[in-house]
Amino acid sequence: MGESVAEATLTTWLKEVGDTIDLDEAVFEIATDKVDSEVPSEVEGTLVERRFQVDDVIKVGEVVAVIEIEGETTDTSQSDSADNAVENITEAEAAPAVAVLEKEVAAVRERTTGLKQEFSEAKRFYSPLVKNIAQKEGISLEELDTIPGTGNEGRVTKNDILGYVASKMDTQQEKAKVPEVPKQVAGTASDTSVLTEKPMEPKKEPQQNPVNLSVAQGDEVIPLSRMGKLIAHHMIESVSTSAHVQSFIEVDVTNLVNWRNKIKQSFESREGEKLTFTPIFLEAVAVALKKHPMINISLQGDKVIKKKNINIGMAAALPDGNLIVPVIKNADQLNMVGMAKAVNDLATRARNNALKPDEIKDGTYTVTNVGTFGSVFGTPIINQPQVGILALGAIRKMPAVIETPEGDFIGVRSKMFLSHSYDHRVVNGALGGMFIKTIAQYLEEWDMNREI
Repeated sequence: MGESVAEATLTTWLKEVGDTIDLDEAVFEIATDKVDSEVPSEVEGTLVERRFQVDDVIKVGEVVAVIEIEGETTDTSQSDSADNAVENITEAEAAPAVAVLEKEVAAVRERTTGLKQEFSEAKRFYSPLVKNIAQKEGISLEELDTIPGTGNEGRVTKNDILGYVASKMDTQQEKAKVPEVPKQVAGTASDTSVLTEKPMEPKKEPQQNPVNLSVAQGDEVIPLSRMGKLIAHHMIESVSTSAHVQSFIEVDVTNLVNWRNKIKQSFESREGEKLTFTPIFLEAVAVALKKHPMINISLQGDKVIKKKNINIGMAAALPDGNLIVPVIKNADQLNMVGMAKAVNDLATRARNNALKPDEIKDGTYTVTNVGTFGSVFGTPIINQPQVGILALGAIRKMPAVIETPEGDFIGVRSKMFLSHSYDHRVVNGALGGMFIKTIAQYLEEWDMNREI
């Protein structure tokens, strides 16, 4: 697992107890926020024990399975001498200790099972520590879902839930101090009848009733995948968190297209890598982020965190229709060759479900290429906790007015749209517009004689 990953969820067992396992053969699959990974065996042998079940959350460093290595023998002479040296314990003497141990194991299993059942349907990610605190304080899953998180990607931290518990206790104590409302006396001086007023009912929040969809005969019901659920929750959370606003700009990339067409074959022959448009656009974004560092930020509460590193995420489509965002770390420090190799490597391993957990973490800005599917432009949703995302539209040949010293004339040019979505809580229209204009100028002023 990556350095920043502390735990993962076991999603699938690929081997049963008693199965023979070869070296580097996958034994089970684990999942973090978005990426699924297979865990291979470091030895050859037979699987003799599985210590966790599917959907269990496992901390890094814990033993998940036990594999018996074939061919190992026990030294009987050493075993006999050890038996002679150890005092024999009768069954009667061992029985009380065994009973106590079984009782403790049963208690731990009962607590663990209850915890798993209570939070098995959780839509948000909660660490084992947060779950334990919630269980101890009697906080239900519905109540836990209402607690705002200040951790990475809005996760509820230990301080968040402890603060909620303290606030809840203060509220209960304040309610206990409120004196009873005296009965209201109504009527004239001769009418001293006392009317008992009904206590005011607490205001009920409007319930959001789910829409009941009718399933007609022949319709196919497809349940959302685990990744689909995570993406859906992440997108809804982003829209409800950030004040999305968009800026659009049209870019003439004729020189860039002609330059790439001129060198792409020699580049592939020399480097063994294809030169797509993606690394070129990512280079332009890295330059713009360096020039406008207040786009390379995140907002945590009422504090702006200005990121030191420029880590650009690139949205990649998976064969099952879902999306994943591998991250190119320190993108501003890569030349065109390094950028092309990084883009091709991450894109290939994303399609093959071979990304490492650390390779989808710590992004500071995201780029998505909607033009791959023919879209002219799009309005992408910000990838929290970032504050901006750029959509690349399709490159099209279009008639355009060309200004020359001899006058204006109509010519065929290669053009595209850039769409910049940004968080209007911290990025105003001027900064959002200047950022996307910087990218456009970098692409339009491309040097036709550039060598790489």
